Amino acid sequence: MSSVADQLNNVLLKTARLIELCNALQEENELLKLENKHVKATLDQAKINEADLTEKLRVLKLAKSIEGTSEKTLDIKQKINEFVREIDKCVVLLKK
Repeated sequence: MSSVADQLNNVLLKTARLIELCNALQEENELLKLENKHVKATLDQAKINEADLTEKLRVLKLAKSIEGTSEKTLDIKQKINEFVREIDKCVVLLKK
């Protein structure tokens, strides 16, 4: 009988260790879930910041391109005016 009692005691000890291990793993799991939640929140904030910076970059590029086109616009207008004058001269010549 002593052997059965020892085996039962051994099973009880192993069960107690398994319960302790299970509790420790559950605590670790909860900590990892909290850490995962924090990392996801940080990632979401980083995505929002990236989107904001991308939009600012787009606006800056657009502003810079508009800034540079004021001179180009004048050149284009002058060329169009020259073409219109040449067309007018051709029309006058065709009427003669």
